[in-house]
Amino acid sequence: MFNSVNNGLPFVLKQEQIRYSTMKFSYLIFLLINPVLLFHIYSNAQAQENIWSKEELVAANTAGNEKYLSAEEKDMVIYMNLARMDGEKFFNTYFQDYLEQHNKQMQQYSNYNELKISRTDKYYKSLETDIKKVKGLPALWPDEAMSWVAAQHAKDMNKNNYATHNSLDGRTVKDRIGKMYPRKACGENLAFGYSSGLANICMLLFDRGVPDLGHRKLILSDDYKFNYIGVSIKPHRGYKYCSVTDFVALPR
Repeated sequence: MFNSVNNGLPFVLKQEQIRYSTMKFSYLIFLLINPVLLFHIYSNAQAQENIWSKEELVAANTAGNEKYLSAEEKDMVIYMNLARMDGEKFFNTYFQDYLEQHNKQMQQYSNYNELKISRTDKYYKSLETDIKKVKGLPALWPDEAMSWVAAQHAKDMNKNNYATHNSLDGRTVKDRIGKMYPRKACGENLAFGYSSGLANICMLLFDRGVPDLGHRKLILSDDYKFNYIGVSIKPHRGYKYCSVTDFVALPR
C-alpha cells in the first residue's frame, strides 16, 4: 500500500516525480559529429516533457488532508486529477507504468493473452486518442458525505455479492446521491478486482468491454460540471475488491 509522506503527497507520486526528473542534457558540443548521442539527447528531451512538477502534484492532491480516506482512496483522487490536468502526460507516465506492472502480474495466468493490456487493443488506442485532448480540466474535490454514500454501496455489494449500480432494494445512483444532495447532476463509476488507487483509475480509463466508454467519460469530461466526488475501496466477496466513485455538481 502506498503511504503518505510529510508534504502530503502519496509516496508513489513523490518517487515518480524524482524518477521523471533525473534525465539531464549533456555533451551538446558533440551533436554534429555523434548521431548516436544526438538520439540519446532527443530521447532525454522527450522525457523532460513528461516530468510532473511539485506544483502540479500538490494541485492534484486535493484529498491529501482528508482523514476519512485511506491512502489508496486518496490516490484515486490525485490520479483522476492528474489525468484531467494533463491527459497526454498522464498517459505517457502513470498509465504506461501501470500497463507494465499489470502485464507482469498477469503472466502467472493461463489466459494471459486475454488479461494483458495490449498497445494494439482498440480500447488502448481510443484512450490514447481521447486522453491526449484533455488539458486543464478543473480539479475534483473530495466530499465526506459523498464518500459515505460510496462506502455504503460498496459494503452492500460485498455483503450481498453483487456488482451493479442499482442497489438490491431498487435504489439508483440518483436515489442514493440525491438523499444527500437533492436535484443535483450526479454519476458513478464502479470497478472490481483492484485494491490500489492507480489500478482502479487506469482500468476505468481503459474501459475495455464498455462500448460507450462511460467510466472514461466521467473522469475526463467536464460536460456535467462535476466538481465533488466520493471514493471508496472495499473488499468484495466475488471480485476480492470493489471501488465506488460518486460524482456530483455542487456550488463552490
